[in-house]
Amino acid sequence: MSERGSRKTQVGIVVSDKMDKTVVVKVDRLVKHPIYNKYIKRASKYKAHDKDNACKTGDKVLIVETRPLSKDKRWNVRQILETSA
Repeated sequence: MSERGSRKTQVGIVVSDKMDKTVVVKVDRLVKHPIYNKYIKRASKYKAHDKDNACKTGDKVLIVETRPLSKDKRWNVRQILETSA
């Protein structure tokens, strides 16, 4: 059982920063195929709240799960790990 107050975190790449105070973050994960036992890359996109509009496209960011902020937004940008060159 998860302890109370722990929130999910993900690391991903910002693919869009066109919205105000919102970024779209693409998170890649490896999934093992049930029959062929080969690892397949799968991706999910999350909308995350960026209160300072600090993130740019290509940045590597840490996002953390939070309460629903809008129809699609359920994540917050906690920190920028790497900036795009």
